[in-house]
Amino acid sequence: MTTAALEPRAGRRCHNVLNSLHSTHYFSPDLGREMAAAGVTHPRAVNFAVRSAALGPVGAGTVAATFYNYKYELVARHVPAVWESTTPGRVLAARARAVDATLRRLLGEEAVASAEMAEAARLALRAAEACSREARPLYAAHADLPVPEEPHLAYWHAATLLREHRGDGHLATLMSAGLDGLEALVTHTATGKGMTPKWVFGTRGWSQEEWDAASDRLRERGLLDGTGELTERGIALRQEIENETDRLDRAPYEHLGPEGVARLTELGGAFARAALMAGAFPADLIGKG
Repeated sequence: MTTAALEPRAGRRCHNVLNSLHSTHYFSPDLGREMAAAGVTHPRAVNFAVRSAALGPVGAGTVAATFYNYKYELVARHVPAVWESTTPGRVLAARARAVDATLRRLLGEEAVASAEMAEAARLALRAAEACSREARPLYAAHADLPVPEEPHLAYWHAATLLREHRGDGHLATLMSAGLDGLEALVTHTATGKGMTPKWVFGTRGWSQEEWDAASDRLRERGLLDGTGELTERGIALRQEIENETDRLDRAPYEHLGPEGVARLTELGGAFARAALMAGAFPADLIGKG
């Protein structure tokens, strides 16, 4: 019996809807409230602590390395100092409470308790069975955490595993392409699918001058034109990066199979759209300017 092949971009499409729901808590007031109760109030410290807590009380170097596109000096202002006011265990518990509150608020109690949510959790966890720990520090750290019992939290946990698995591979691809963290941001924004410069400056710590210098380096390589748009060579490089990221991330979706991936994309897409319609993300987050 021949197994149907997975369509080339099916895994990427599935990841996109899973990542969308995973990301909602970063913009949620529930996260700020829970983290304040855990002893962390500065928005940047919240972000660094929440995403790196699974690694343990690591220093700025580890966070900057695994996050890739944050300015080291910004990270160092908050890490490891954040671990003087809280612990990774408290942060992980606060994050779980925030995710619970966020999903209930954005999706509604009916969706959270639905058979579709339980099905999505099963499918996403099955896909995550084929993730690999090798050279994937953020994925590996989260894979050591227990799977929550409630289906909506189990679904979010699985989405996190799949997001970090792809993300770790993506960073390796960016390095191979010769893009540093800021250059990666500039080229992604130029595609129209990345964060606006306003959000890059506010959350990643870079300045307009540093952005302009990175743009000049990319122009010298023939990747950006004089107006800041991607050249044909730049477009080709970003496509190569996405294709190689897909290749490194194909195992979970091949394991789930075409029918499972299609169903998970359908279910995850419905949840992601509901969250978007409920105002999960800032209106000016994505774009070129």
